[in-house]
Amino acid sequence: MPENCIAPKPEHNNNNTTHPEEGPPEMTETVLPIKTNEQSFPKLAMFPITLKFEELVYNVKIEHKGGLCWGSTRSCKEKTILKGVTGMVSPGEIMAMLGPSGSGKTTLLTALGGRLSGKLSGKVTYNNQPFSGAMKRRTGFVAQDDVLYPHLTVFETLLFTALLRLPNSLTKEEKVHHVEHVISELGLSRCRGSMIGGPFFRGISGGERKRVSIGQEMLINPSLLLLDEPTSGLDSTTAQRIITTIKGLACGGRTVVTTIHQPSSRLYHMFDKVVLLSEGCPIYYGPASSAMDYFSSVGFSTSMIVNPADLMLDLANGIAPDSSKLPTEQSESQEVEKKLVREALVSAYDKNIATRLKDELCSLEVNNFKAIKDASTNAGNHIKPEQWCTSWWHQFKVLLQRGLRERRFEAFNRLRIFQVISVAFLGGLLWWHTPESHIGDRIALLFFFSVFWGFYPLYNAVFTFPQERRMLIKERSSGMYRLSSYFLARTVGDLPIELALPTAFVIIIYWMGGLKPHPVTFLLSLLVVLYSVLVSQSLGLAFGAILMEVKQATTLASVTTLVFLIAGGYYIQQIPPFIEWLKYLSYSYYCYKLLVGVQYNDDDHYECSKGVLCKVGEFPPIKSVGLNHLWVDVAIMALMLVGYRLIAYLALQRMR
Repeated sequence: MPENCIAPKPEHNNNNTTHPEEGPPEMTETVLPIKTNEQSFPKLAMFPITLKFEELVYNVKIEHKGGLCWGSTRSCKEKTILKGVTGMVSPGEIMAMLGPSGSGKTTLLTALGGRLSGKLSGKVTYNNQPFSGAMKRRTGFVAQDDVLYPHLTVFETLLFTALLRLPNSLTKEEKVHHVEHVISELGLSRCRGSMIGGPFFRGISGGERKRVSIGQEMLINPSLLLLDEPTSGLDSTTAQRIITTIKGLACGGRTVVTTIHQPSSRLYHMFDKVVLLSEGCPIYYGPASSAMDYFSSVGFSTSMIVNPADLMLDLANGIAPDSSKLPTEQSESQEVEKKLVREALVSAYDKNIATRLKDELCSLEVNNFKAIKDASTNAGNHIKPEQWCTSWWHQFKVLLQRGLRERRFEAFNRLRIFQVISVAFLGGLLWWHTPESHIGDRIALLFFFSVFWGFYPLYNAVFTFPQERRMLIKERSSGMYRLSSYFLARTVGDLPIELALPTAFVIIIYWMGGLKPHPVTFLLSLLVVLYSVLVSQSLGLAFGAILMEVKQATTLASVTTLVFLIAGGYYIQQIPPFIEWLKYLSYSYYCYKLLVGVQYNDDDHYECSKGVLCKVGEFPPIKSVGLNHLWVDVAIMALMLVGYRLIAYLALQRMR
């Protein structure tokens, strides 16, 4: 098993069993899981991590209203989100980051998780090593918003996560066993078979969704666990249970960092360390139990018994304790007073905490973790960041299975089936048994084939990647799978619905319309339509992946389909030479030409007037597209199929 893959570590069911509240036991590097042990839930960290961050400063460029941000032009101004934040968290500790909305808590957490893009200065180290691919797989990150597939059950969600993130050295039965223990530990047994739910149908509760998100990270037995406001929107009892679970994980030797908006007094006293931010500036760092004494020592004491978190948030907002002015009062003097309070707190931090903290970090020698640091150094020197815990084929199979399960309710929904079948029957009635002499109507039916199945899959495919953007970012940031395995599994998983409906459509309207009743001709026509469906879907995937915004992608798709429709070779046979190149970009043109070429050849004749036969090749709509060089058209569509999908893949690769 690669060292950068984390296998859950079991506990033995004997008299020496360690409970979370007893503190971390002796750490070992490799322990095989025991699937028959009922107490084998991984409570102990395999590879404890000491996290240090020094003088973190983060700047972003803000656009002026009505202006675009180009480099360092006047239309942009730079805003500092983090202003020299420093601290350290050791294994077995929970550090809480407090502060009002917009103070930089989530930005700091994202930076510590190695997920922050942009201009970040300062230093973040993990056992005195920089962030790496191996460290990414030892880190669990729980975002504030629970990004989960709505149609999967709790058990399926955790199972697919285990199959993708746990190494191949564990059997599927062992991975299932660990999933069962995570479900039991998080109190999810009652809802294990319930769907997650989404905006359009009800599923599990908010607290259960949050525990599922935490469970996804617990499965890999992370050494470093980062959580962004895990108690937001939850009642006090549910929040207490979640923080108690997190405390138990920390007691197993993990390093835990969490942001929290306004904890209750009970929750606050469960934290070991606290970082308090005010507009990006740190105004307190240290033990949670010492915060009140510190603020009293710098002149911000209160005569009332209050929740320490409430006092700290008031101070971060610039409101002094026992302030005579109500928070609802808005005046210029009050804003000045708030500014003075913040400046006093920042000055006190620089004087009393910052200098001491820097000296402490510089002189600190982590003797207790020297062996771990050496092991981490060796791992960083010998393990490539791109080394994966599971094979490409395994990832593809699991992602394909997960995709089919997630979309099993929406793939063959009644509305979509009714839409296609009703159009097929209506078209069949309109073209009912068209005589051979009515060649214009037959050509129109073939063009309808190329248009309908050239545009319908495109609009469906446009939604694919924008809808999964958040999930893809979350899972790729965790190093869960290769992008190529996801991309291929996603596109292959769409084939059943993308090919089944056009097949039914062609079967209905082909025979109702009275087209050439030859089995080979019918099969070739069906293959051409399916071929066009795949090309159309590829273009839709490319639009969605490039823009990653549904409204913009559908607008671009609308313009494109309109151009392809007009230049498709049916409405306009004599396109002006200076714009004739447009039709060669239209896959509808090639599909239409192939369908005509399958139905007719140069030797065919039709009754152009009573008793008079004319060559099919001389009919103007057919003459404009031609009946020769069909294999060239097949090759061009193949290039489009591959090219559009390659563009979509490259567009996803640049996404962060």
